[in-house]
Amino acid sequence: MRKSKLTKLTKGIVLLLLTAMMSGCKDMVVLNSKGPIGRSEAELIYVSFGLMLIVVLPVFVMTFWFAIRYRDSNKKATYKPNWAHSNKIEFVVWTVPIIIIVILSFLTWKSTKELDPYKPIESNVKPLEVDVISLDWNWLFVYPEDSVATLNELVIESGRPVSFRLTSQTVMTSFFIPQLGSQMYAMAGMRTRLNLMADVPGTYMGRNLEYSGNGYHKMNFKVLAKTPEDFKAWLKTAKTTSDTLTMAQYEEISKPKAGHPVKVYASIVPDLFDKVMAPFMDWMNCHEMKMDGCSHEGACECSDKQMDKCHDKTGCECPDMKKDSPEMGKSCHDMDNKKMEDNK
Repeated sequence: MRKSKLTKLTKGIVLLLLTAMMSGCKDMVVLNSKGPIGRSEAELIYVSFGLMLIVVLPVFVMTFWFAIRYRDSNKKATYKPNWAHSNKIEFVVWTVPIIIIVILSFLTWKSTKELDPYKPIESNVKPLEVDVISLDWNWLFVYPEDSVATLNELVIESGRPVSFRLTSQTVMTSFFIPQLGSQMYAMAGMRTRLNLMADVPGTYMGRNLEYSGNGYHKMNFKVLAKTPEDFKAWLKTAKTTSDTLTMAQYEEISKPKAGHPVKVYASIVPDLFDKVMAPFMDWMNCHEMKMDGCSHEGACECSDKQMDKCHDKTGCECPDMKKDSPEMGKSCHDMDNKKMEDNK
């Protein structure tokens, strides 16, 4: 009878604790994943949470069980005032956490390689290229292959991987679409990468997780994942809009202001992503390289390949880059020769 009451009491307490903990989780979007990366990360959360409960739940149960069993009125409880040590208990309290840490370490090592945000998602469909530019306090999404752009709204194709390049016009921000997966920082003068995919059409929320000033709380955007047919139709419509993204227009929207309305641009400045990065890259001469015609993509993306060595004032001095392709080396050498002639 007493055991039955104790069991019921324990279950009630555990249920009450879980209810209290989950009451703040109104929209558990991270666990409601709609893409392969987000789904894998949600599984990791579940596994990690389950492993930690192996330690947490017994602590809660034993806390109440000891209080009830060894209460003053229970004369049947064993009284051992001189008890101080147990090899069995020592074995359990050390072995179980060690096993959990080993399992978590393995999962961390395995998932770090498998879920590398720079790693392209395997697919038979060519990835959609999107350049993300973080502004104060808005998001600009550029589709370089189609020469269109959107402000504060990202449109992608469901079932198709999306390859993001990210940078910032201003301070560091954190690009995050909870239902699709990993977050990635956008930093001025640097280019980071992120690969995500939406499995099903739908509307998802994106946000900035890094505090970036007064308009930080409004730096959110919608992600519209469309079917292939709807995405093509949207792209066709986007190219017929009247707005164009000139440098003057870009400078206007890059001024600190929160809550710019969603806008679609039918045409964009060529190499806008590189132009945004260029002013921050004078220290390694990549600004001069890009402006003077060294147009090979890798030439001004030294961050991936020994960026710290690209410092010589005469041109492209990234050793790995010169040997990547004859075209790159020739382009940079031609640029150097042109500079020398101009100086004469």
